[in-house]
Formats: sequence, C-alpha cells, structure tokens
Amino acid sequence: MTDGRPADPRPAGARPADGRAAKGRAPDGRASGAGPVRPGLVLAICCLSLFIVGLDNTILNVALPALGRDLDAPISGLQWTLDAYTLVLACLLLLGGSLGDRLGRRRVFRVGLVVFSAASLLCSLAPGLGALVGFRALQGVGGAMLNPVALSIITSVFPDGRRRARAFGVWGATAGLSLALGPVVGGLLVDTVSWRAVFWVNVPVGVAALLLTTRYVPESRAPAPRRLDPGGQVLVVVALATLTYAIIEGPHRGWGSPVIAGLFAASALAFAALLAWEPRRPEPLIDPRFFRSVPFTGTAVIAFAGFGALSGFLFLNTLYLQEVRALSPLEAGLWTLPMPAVSAVFAPVAGRLVAARGTRVPLVVAGTGMAAGAAWLAGAGAGTPAGSLIAAYVVFGVGFGMLNPPITTTAVAGMPRAQAGVAAGVASTSRQVGQSLGVAVVGSVVATAVAGDDIAGRFVAAAAPAWWIVTGCSVVVLAAGLVASGRWARGTAERAASRLGTGDVLPGEPAPAGAGTSS
Repeated sequence: MTDGRPADPRPAGARPADGRAAKGRAPDGRASGAGPVRPGLVLAICCLSLFIVGLDNTILNVALPALGRDLDAPISGLQWTLDAYTLVLACLLLLGGSLGDRLGRRRVFRVGLVVFSAASLLCSLAPGLGALVGFRALQGVGGAMLNPVALSIITSVFPDGRRRARAFGVWGATAGLSLALGPVVGGLLVDTVSWRAVFWVNVPVGVAALLLTTRYVPESRAPAPRRLDPGGQVLVVVALATLTYAIIEGPHRGWGSPVIAGLFAASALAFAALLAWEPRRPEPLIDPRFFRSVPFTGTAVIAFAGFGALSGFLFLNTLYLQEVRALSPLEAGLWTLPMPAVSAVFAPVAGRLVAARGTRVPLVVAGTGMAAGAAWLAGAGAGTPAGSLIAAYVVFGVGFGMLNPPITTTAVAGMPRAQAGVAAGVASTSRQVGQSLGVAVVGSVVATAVAGDDIAGRFVAAAAPAWWIVTGCSVVVLAAGLVASGRWARGTAERAASRLGTGDVLPGEPAPAGAGTSS
C-alpha cells in the first residue's frame, strides 16, 4: 500500500501491473492471448462447435430409415446410432469441463474439434452397424470437449450478466439454426448421395473452427484448478451406461430377463454409490453443494426433461413421416423445417427476455409450447392434414426456442467463476442425459408395441403413448420453471453461492417482474 491505495486482493499472477494486464493474462486472471479479445468473434467461433454438434443430431435423425435399410438395423440399432454419441457425451461432459478449467479451455476445445471431425469422417466410412456405433461413441468423446468448454469460454469473455444472457441467446439461436438446417441438408444428402454423406458436413466446419480458435480465441483456465475425480467419473459411466442399455435392449431381451434386471440393479447401485462418494471428496466431479440452489437444481431438471422431449420428438417424427406417410428424406426434412426454424427465431428473443426480466417467462412459454405441440402430435395418423402437422411443429418450435437461454444463464449465474466449467458441464450433462434417455424410452415404447418389421402398419398406435411421454416431459419443464424462478428459489441460490466460498462470483440474472411474490 505504498501509493495510498488499498491492496489488490487478487493473486499476484492475476493483478494488473501499472494499469495493464500481466503478459499473457487479462486483469481478472481469466483469459490470455496475443492481442485484444474480441468477444463477438470469440462467441461466433464457439458457436461453430455448437453448430456442427446440433447439425449432426438432426441430420442423422432424418437419415435413420435409410441407414436402417442399408445396414439391416432394427429399431434398437437406430436407437444406438443416436445414443452411442449422446451417452458418451453425457458421461464425459463434466470431465471435459474440468479439463478445460485445469489444462486451458482453448487447448481442450481444439483437441475436441480434432477428435470430433476425425470421428465424423470415420462414421462416413463405417462398414457396418457395430463400427458405426463405435465411431459415434468416439464422436461423443470429442463432443464432450466442445460445448461445456465453449460455454466456459463465453462466460470468461462476457463477465457482465446482461451481455452474457444476450450472448447465450445467440448461442441458442445457433442451436436452432443447426436444427433447422439439419433435416433439409440431411434429406438432400440422403436423397442425392447416401446416408454416409451426412457426416461429411462436420469435417470442413470443424477444420474452420479449429483454425479460427488457434488464431482468435484467448486461453483461459480456472485460477485454482480442481482436482480430477476418477472414482466419481467411473460411477457416472456405469450408472448411465447400464441404465441406457437396459432401456434400449429391454424390448428385445424381455423386461423381466436376468440380464435386464441385473443392468437396472447395477445402475441403481452405481447411482447410490455416487451419492455416497461425492460428498466425501474435497473436489468432487459433481459438487453436491451446487444442488442446494433451487434454480440450479431446477435447471438440471428442466434441461433433462426439455431435451428428453426434443430427442423423443425428433425420433418419433422422423419415423412417422418416412414410414407412415412414405415421404422421402428430403420431403420429411422440409415438412419438419418449421419447428427448428421457429426455434432459431425465438432463441434470441428468449435471451433478451432473460436479460431484461429473468427466466420465468421464457420457461413458462417453453414448457407450454412444447407440451401443446407434443399433445397435438399424439393424435396424428396417416391422414392428418399437412397444415395440422405444421401448426404442431410451429408450436413445439416456439417452446423449444425459448428453452436454451434460461437454462444456460441459470446454470452459471451466482456460481464462482473458478467453477464455471463444472457448472456449465452439469447443465450440458443434464441435456445429454435427457437426449439419451429420451431416445431410449420412446424407442423402447415403440419397439415393444411394433410386431416384427411392420413399422409402417403399427407405428401410429405404437407411438401414441410415446408422444404422451414427450408431453409429460414438457409439463415438467413448465412446473420446474415456475418453482425455480421464484423469490424463495433465488434466496437458496444466494445461500448456496455463499457456502461455495470465493468473492469472484458470476452475476446472477435480473429479478423478474413480480419478484416480490414467492412461488
């Protein structure tokens, strides 16, 4: 305190020197790079990773019938081509976020781009269903190093809560755009080339993102990196893998078979062991203290239910349009286009609403829209008018477009900046677990009711209960959104943040109108 000013409480490596950032590190200790950080450009580069991941999901969905015919794959095989990716992604997302915080987010992000792009190329060359499933799992390894790390990078370059909410609105719009382009681009590629071509799109976009990341994205990491938790990581893998396998293979092996019963028991034991193991770790893979915050817990529930509904919608709708209505892949993609297109339009609207009024309004619209659209489709048959279907897609799309920004904002709001990667990883994991189990559950409901290979003849009746499951997941989004956005819930978030300890806390969301009433 030689110059009469109070001492800077930050570590020496993070303090500015003579009003400037220390070489290679920003004044707050978050980012390092060769030149000034351009937040808008960094956001655009991070969104490229989301684009190829989102595009990969919807492109593959529209290609499922052609893929199934070419590889002679049953419904369970189609489920595995989707879930091999989402399951591995869900299992490793928290590890990916932690590695980014520890080793450097740009470094881990670049490795993820290389692995994802290479695995996409291998998927296009897969000689059979088993190889394709394996390469899809490798894609999941790469994907686990992309989205949660990208969210942490965005958080580091947008420290202001309102600007961050708007940035997450752009992030959500990118998800909508990738969903919108996926069915059309995928349908065109399947119709003109083959289902293998749907994986080619990822390669040039991934290479471009890699080059841009190397040039423009600053390095950032947590000031106090967390230790890894291999025990917790193994338990997460066992719990999710055994549960998903049991759900997908249940219709084929029999729900009461010893194998399926044993897998369900193994999953339950792994979850119980995880709950007992994590509180004993000084730096757990999943910090139980996060869940003392009702908004954070609500975010995990909303992400799980919302993306379970989305994956169920995409899986059921693809089979319905191509197997029941006998549309080509391109025609099916064009019919579905209103859903993701509307989502892309409403995602930035949701971001602005979150920045100005909080998460309640977007979450209410999200749950209501998705539930109404799914319930509408539960009664769809072979002769349902096209206008009725498109209206249902629009309503569902409005709901899903409002979903992502409040999830992402609430996941990191009020959390210590040092744990931003872990907090974002929990939200992303909830999304992917929801997607994985959504496909597993609705696919198994259909497979149980469909006799043999008569998918077209039995699908409408078999899919009706599955559509109601999608509707139920959407109602959970609505209910959890109301609970997690009230005054009492925000109070629990403040108490949880104080227990997590550290003054470097990310700003929370603005209080919504009517915040004086509890919910």
